[in-house]
Amino acid sequence: MYPDRVVSGMRPTGALHLGHFHGALKNWVKLQSEHPCLFFVADWHALTTHYDDPSVIEVSIWDMVIDWLAAGVDPKQCSIFIQSRVPEHAELHLLLSMTTPLSWLERVPTYKDQQEKLADRDLGTYGFLGYPLLMSADVLIYRASMVPVGEDQIPHVEMTRELARRFNHIYGREKGFEEKAQEAVKKLGGKLGKQYAALRTAYQEQGHHEALEQARVLLEQAQSLSAADRERLLGYMAGGHKSILVEPRVLLTEASRLPGLDGGKMSKSYGNTIALREEKDAVVKKVRTMPTDPARVRRTDPGEPARCPVWKLHEVYSDDSTREWVQKGCRSAGIGCIECKQPVIEGILREQEPMRERAQQYLDNPALVRAIVADGCDKARVLAQETMRDVREAMGLNYK
Repeated sequence: MYPDRVVSGMRPTGALHLGHFHGALKNWVKLQSEHPCLFFVADWHALTTHYDDPSVIEVSIWDMVIDWLAAGVDPKQCSIFIQSRVPEHAELHLLLSMTTPLSWLERVPTYKDQQEKLADRDLGTYGFLGYPLLMSADVLIYRASMVPVGEDQIPHVEMTRELARRFNHIYGREKGFEEKAQEAVKKLGGKLGKQYAALRTAYQEQGHHEALEQARVLLEQAQSLSAADRERLLGYMAGGHKSILVEPRVLLTEASRLPGLDGGKMSKSYGNTIALREEKDAVVKKVRTMPTDPARVRRTDPGEPARCPVWKLHEVYSDDSTREWVQKGCRSAGIGCIECKQPVIEGILREQEPMRERAQQYLDNPALVRAIVADGCDKARVLAQETMRDVREAMGLNYK
């Protein structure tokens, strides 16, 4: 049995914007106070699309970590590290590739979508085809129980679960496994042993998936069992094999409600972003030049907030009374568009102010950032090495 653990990462391909904050970083800040968390810079993943010019990756790595720290990600509550500095990611990726059917990679929904969207780049590479497998290795190497993702990333987590299940099925055939599992059931004692047996029947014969979670809790609380016996009984419960890699579950993240400056999705490729630590003057200029309701040609023309990109920002940054003021003022032409934009500007600047303050100490002393990452890499590597020790042993690679 392994403790609950959260793993998530981001590709360093440019400056982070407020969409990243509302879509992921706010959730990271919340999770770090609830579970052990590992957050990593996915620099190898960035190479899948930027292999011909990796200079943007090096520039972006440290800026992105500062953005995380500015957003409130706290190295005292989580581990922050760089993917390529934990080479066990690559080793597990290689070993998993030996048993991963090619069709599993080709059916990933985003594979063809990304090829079409990035048609200006040659993505006919193994690295691009195999990036979902590397994503799975990033999670499985830490035996993470939860992966925070948006709805579009759920297929990746499902594939990770399938890969863990396949690996455990192939390599979890411990000699005398069933006999050892039955001996472990006896160690539970009469009452807990009967509860475990009933849950195993409910899961294997009746398909009650909640029984697996109930058994997990029961085994965690059983003081009479060793860690090895807990693993055996979890594997025995799930289908007769020792659980070497953990099947993570989806931790669904709400989609960002923050639109871009044109009302569409905030994205660097659309040129409609506000950077996480954008200069104040630039924020004011960007919001003031935002398009508004096309029906408001003149100041005296009434408008409709639902047609205006600025209204979508009011939904994020303004309180109820301000939104009511906007609704009435816009429809009656009682306020102009510049007036309407001012509360949004103030809301964005108010949100960014603590981020700028937190970032400044790291900008003044870059060695602090390097130290945080070095410490995070050390902590991540300890966990990764534990997993790889078990993986090599299961695959018969611990030659002596």
